[in-house]
Amino acid sequence: MDSKLKRLTVIAALSIILLALLVVVMADRLAKAGEQGAASLEEISGSEPEGNGKAYQDDLYASNVVTGQIGDDLRGFLRDESFFDDDRSFYLEDMGDTSDRLSLMVTSVEKDLRIQILDADNELATGESFYVTLENVGEYKDLDKDGVIYIGELSAGEYYVTLKPMEGYRVPASGTRVRVKDKVEYLAIDDISLLIKTEDEIDPKVEDTQEVITDADKTEIKKMQAAGANTTAGIDVSKWNKEIDWDKVKAAGVDFAIIRCGYRGSVTGCLVEDPYFEQNIRGAQAAGVKIGVYFFTQAVNEVEAVEEASTVVTLIRDYSLTYPVFLDTEGAGGEGRADSLDEETRTNICEAFCATVKNAGYKSGVYASRSWYNNRLQADRLENYVIWLAEYRSAPLYQGYYQMWQYTSKGKVDGIEGNVDMNLSYLGY
Repeated sequence: MDSKLKRLTVIAALSIILLALLVVVMADRLAKAGEQGAASLEEISGSEPEGNGKAYQDDLYASNVVTGQIGDDLRGFLRDESFFDDDRSFYLEDMGDTSDRLSLMVTSVEKDLRIQILDADNELATGESFYVTLENVGEYKDLDKDGVIYIGELSAGEYYVTLKPMEGYRVPASGTRVRVKDKVEYLAIDDISLLIKTEDEIDPKVEDTQEVITDADKTEIKKMQAAGANTTAGIDVSKWNKEIDWDKVKAAGVDFAIIRCGYRGSVTGCLVEDPYFEQNIRGAQAAGVKIGVYFFTQAVNEVEAVEEASTVVTLIRDYSLTYPVFLDTEGAGGEGRADSLDEETRTNICEAFCATVKNAGYKSGVYASRSWYNNRLQADRLENYVIWLAEYRSAPLYQGYYQMWQYTSKGKVDGIEGNVDMNLSYLGY
């Protein structure tokens, strides 16, 4: 072999050795980069990706190595003081404690405003005398500290409501614009649920003072009347009936039950859910008893009637009813806030309630005694709705039209302790 060929052979051998070394070094670097990237990704996610995640990671790491963009500390930006704006107060405000924030919910039924002051949990903010300002009108105070300010006798039009600042609270930076309605619209109020109280929040001995019907004689029927070809047998119940075994009630021949869902307080006018309502309606439906509901009114105008109807619509929203929603209009012991209403006003209230319930998609009606239909109501104006008559005698003396008859308050039914109201329905349900 001549010297020239020998030199070429040595150079080629060295080149192959260097190339092999280079491949080993590059492979080692790629492996280390992959380990570092995987560790960083695992530190962030807490677990390895599923499926083809590993293959995807390998491609991603290799790409980063080629482009020189790999970083082995993916959290480094958190320690970089120049990464964030110098003024971070707005971050802290959005992420900090919001328990002191207030908001407003404002509604109008007819020439009025109901302003509800809500806390961070969207519950009424109680215990403080908050002030609101009605632009170009004046300032109003939450006198009873219940989180609600009612303003009546307003002219129809647009109003701007703002909540005045109060120490310890963050109030909205801007106010709320609302339209005051000129005439009552018989539509359920969506936010009425905030005003519905439980009996734990009131004094039921003062507020729940419904008086006993006395329109009776010695012929009152106290035994449950069997259903006939054109009638069905039913009962009506409330908290006064306490615990009820609905399976026994159904087995005793009761086809339907009209359940009290709530009442308006006789003194303060608060809206109250009957404490046994949910238990009763669930139990009755589970036993296969057909359901209707009633609400004891102490409304003094149409606006309050819409509130009462809205309360019922809210309470029955999750249930299926066969029988109507009734407004129970009767005395509250002689000193109830609605006891002295004239016939026209009381009838207007009944119509407003029934129309609102009907517009919400339910059948509606009115419950009253013969005496009240004859003397306290303009009954002929209510005949477009279901008339439920209370008259305790063998045959009613009432001359008007009616579709349900409550014939006693002294009935007995298996599954209910004590007396229970009994009814016959001619509705054909």
